[in-house]
Amino acid sequence: MAFPPGFLDELRARLSLSDIVGRKVSLKRRSGAEYAGLCPFHNEKTPSFTVNDKKGFFYCFGCHEKGSAIDFVMKTEGLSFPETVEKLAREVNLPVPVATPAERERADRASTLQQVVEMAAVWFQKQLRLPVGRQGLDYLRGRGLSDATIDDFRLGFAPDSRDGLLAALKRENVPLDKIVEAGLAIRPGDARDPYDRFRGRVMFVINDRRGRAIAFGGRVMGTGEPKYLNSPETPLFHKGANLYCLDRARQAATKDQPVIVAEGYMDVIALHGAGFTGAVAPLGTALTEGQLGELWKLADEPFLCFDGDNAGRRAMSRAAERALPLLRPGKSLRFLTLPAGEDPDSLIRTRGPDAVRRVLDLARPLSDIVWELEIEGKPADTPERRASLQRGIEQRVAEIADPVVRDYYRTEMRNRLNRMRRPEAPAWQPGKFRKPFRRPGDPEPAPFAAGSAARRSGHDLDASRQEWGLLGALIERPALLHILAEDLAALPINSPDLGKLRSGLLDALSLVPSGVDPAADEAAGDPSLEAELIGQHLQRMGLAQLAASARAKAREAFRDDPTDADGWVGQWRRAARHVSHLRSDPEELKRAEDALAEDMSEENLRRLHAILDRMRRESLESNAL
Repeated sequence: MAFPPGFLDELRARLSLSDIVGRKVSLKRRSGAEYAGLCPFHNEKTPSFTVNDKKGFFYCFGCHEKGSAIDFVMKTEGLSFPETVEKLAREVNLPVPVATPAERERADRASTLQQVVEMAAVWFQKQLRLPVGRQGLDYLRGRGLSDATIDDFRLGFAPDSRDGLLAALKRENVPLDKIVEAGLAIRPGDARDPYDRFRGRVMFVINDRRGRAIAFGGRVMGTGEPKYLNSPETPLFHKGANLYCLDRARQAATKDQPVIVAEGYMDVIALHGAGFTGAVAPLGTALTEGQLGELWKLADEPFLCFDGDNAGRRAMSRAAERALPLLRPGKSLRFLTLPAGEDPDSLIRTRGPDAVRRVLDLARPLSDIVWELEIEGKPADTPERRASLQRGIEQRVAEIADPVVRDYYRTEMRNRLNRMRRPEAPAWQPGKFRKPFRRPGDPEPAPFAAGSAARRSGHDLDASRQEWGLLGALIERPALLHILAEDLAALPINSPDLGKLRSGLLDALSLVPSGVDPAADEAAGDPSLEAELIGQHLQRMGLAQLAASARAKAREAFRDDPTDADGWVGQWRRAARHVSHLRSDPEELKRAEDALAEDMSEENLRRLHAILDRMRRESLESNAL
């Protein structure tokens, strides 16, 4: 809304800038009306942030942020201009002008309903601490919440009574119509009396962006349905335009905290308790356009975190589909994948906040999710099937409204399709012989003798066993993937199944942060988070059975040896060299060169470099002997 200039001048005159800034910054008076402190907008050790009460503005000589008291509150609390003006006007008891009688009526109506909801929130909190609320309090404590957290989030309890809240509000002279209008009671269509909407439930207060109670969510105690019940649409509350803990996340976002969207109230509270105060949750519905708009006001790429089960995967798919048409340059989503059976609450309780940080490091872009939505469960082994896949992806990308983003997505998806369409390069099949390249005058190669063929057959069998173990070792210890990626690409593999498993592992590199110390992972003693996520990735690709067999072979082939100075990396590379020796093929290098000449892809280049590196290492080792 537009405010009269005279009103804004009066508001600024009544405000003390140093008092407002002093809530966030420790100020020291320099002279007269001027103060100095450490800038809240960037990290500094020497104060360069100044506040001048007389002139009514602040300025930082380091990052050059400047403005009035209104600007400061907007920047530090994440409020809009009208919200900031109304907040500051209340603090100095200055009535906010309403432009029209209709707006004044709506404002008065909303103010009255908000007071009713606030009274209900206080009553629910009191019930939680009474004997009637013991079941709810035991539930919250059983979920690991301290009394301080329970009070901080204003959690409460609705007794299993038909009119407990109704009677309490009536005693406070609240009209019945207002109780019903605020969504706290239900008026039957027949002549029966109204009754409480929330009964026998733990209560969660839902605030608006300014931190005012406007609605509730209630979790049933026991096996009743629905498990979670939210307030209905009211003049105060619109589910699709709000998020649980949005008011807290707005402040966290100004401090560069990650904005994380979880599925449930308890997940959000757990994330806040672990230090992730930018966590929010939708209110019983899939993410709406309005909620996505709110998220993009807080962060360019908020994180969407869903439970690691089928329901969580479906929710992730719906969110991706909803967001795709709304994408704009710089505005997107990143997706967090949790281990199967985990949610943020359980992950924090069992593995601690560091597990959440690792999951954040493994976040995937929206483009990956869009790709997976289209290719999952769809074979692409014939030209017709690949054409169908391409058409589906192109239709999906066409939903993006912004032409610039749509064009980049189209290019990205075409590149992925081209990699899928490209026939497998011969360099990836070093065990399969083809007619060798010969220059004019070169002698014909001698055929293999029978004994040589028999020896090769035995070598192939031994190499095949070790190939299984080599791939299984990387599934069990994903921290090695980045270190051994080039060696894995160069590993000569005959089996088509193992070739698929290798491709799946190379695709999974994005699930493992580079720079992870494998030794630190081993010392932790628990199965690594990355191993679980890679297992889920391979399962989605239909490789779970192959992966299980490979892991079993790895346990047989590899043993922890404290006397081995090279550790697992050294063991793996020695075993890989042995396989390469058993699979020795004088034409391998030539095939890799031909494959690169035919297709100058990153995969073929990496393959060629890996073969050259391996040959140099083997040559050095031979010379050393």
